[in-house]
Amino acid sequence: MSMFNRLLASVGIGNAKVDTLLEHSRYAPGGEVRGVVKMQGGQVSQKVDGIQLSLLTQYVRESNDNQRWETFELSHYRISDAFTLQPNESKEYPFTIQLPYATPLTIGQAPVWLKTTLDIASAVDPNDNDRLEIIPNVEQSIVIDALNRLGFRLRKADCEYAPRIGGHHPFVQEFEFVPTSYFRGDLDELEVIFIPIDGQLELLLQIDRRARGIGGWLTEAMDMDETFVRYRLPHDEWRRLGAEGVSAELAELIRRYI
Repeated sequence: MSMFNRLLASVGIGNAKVDTLLEHSRYAPGGEVRGVVKMQGGQVSQKVDGIQLSLLTQYVRESNDNQRWETFELSHYRISDAFTLQPNESKEYPFTIQLPYATPLTIGQAPVWLKTTLDIASAVDPNDNDRLEIIPNVEQSIVIDALNRLGFRLRKADCEYAPRIGGHHPFVQEFEFVPTSYFRGDLDELEVIFIPIDGQLELLLQIDRRARGIGGWLTEAMDMDETFVRYRLPHDEWRRLGAEGVSAELAELIRRYI
């Protein structure tokens, strides 16, 4: 091949192409993702140092009363060793990866996508981006169903910068529920954060009490009307209780702080 073709490939013209096909488009945190990476060689042979997959999301970070979106890599996967892709050659690499349990749900403005990259030295790395829909896993579904039974309605969900709470991640996904029946006169809102911990699911609840009278308004103004409560169970215990049992547990827990 001519030096000119190699030069074009180095800047991405006539370079290899990559396309990732996923078995499904909808997954739950902790679930397996199966797919295949399809490659098409360009005008010259190219050595590929490996195929990399990056699981990415975005969160909001506030600074000086301004908000900006930041991208974060939730997990990284290497699914092949080095190989050479010949001119116009077609190759396929099937893969299976596991999503982290801390993968945010794609509710509201919380994108999650898988980026595929062919690692090619001295060239523009070909890449492909595939959006994923992340739905609640079994334990999260039980919690959400339990809150619905207690008359809570999801108002919004945001991924926000919170490194002290997020652990290995610089952000948490916060779900804001408003009471519509049982706790309507007692709470302004209930904020819920899911925190997975080694075979367990922990809930961080922010119980925001409704202000009553002058004393209540003063308390609210000083942020003393908010209580943070942690509630943790193993996965099998969440499943044993089910939505009905968890709703009773959460109702009792909330009543202690109103």
